[in-house]
Amino acid sequence: MKTFALFFLAHLITVSVSAQNEYKKLPDVSVKNLSGETLSTTSFTNEGPIYISFWATWCKPCIKELEAVSSDYYDDWQAAGVKVIAVSVDDSRTSSKVKPSIDARGWEFEIYLDENADLQRALSITSVPHSFILDKEGNIVWSHSGYSEGDEIEIDEIIKRLLNGESIEK
Repeated sequence: MKTFALFFLAHLITVSVSAQNEYKKLPDVSVKNLSGETLSTTSFTNEGPIYISFWATWCKPCIKELEAVSSDYYDDWQAAGVKVIAVSVDDSRTSSKVKPSIDARGWEFEIYLDENADLQRALSITSVPHSFILDKEGNIVWSHSGYSEGDEIEIDEIIKRLLNGESIEK
């Protein structure tokens, strides 16, 4: 009985560790840029950290998060070598609103469309906003669902730690 209990405990620990590291890298999924060109997420590379935000034109918290990033952090992050990517989860019925929405807000970061929700499904994203931070090797080191005012402060702190070569604990 003790052997079974130890085996079961070891199995639970293995499953738990596997679940934590399930999305070590972004899955290789196709998305579109605003010009309609299809690209692979493997092209999401950078010599520094990458901040990725999943959002939608109809999502008020998403807009607030990206507005805070755009107005308070984007210029500094860009100067430090951070890439910012916003992935719209608007489907084919609402994706035509993405470019006018971006243009109206003056967002300068990279924008991609995940109209079929392939990337969203591959990352098990169930709601937006949902954000990820990747280190310079492309490893997902942080993930967060939802947005409350001030979340961008935590995001900035994590990015600064990465820029300083510090490790990020999940």
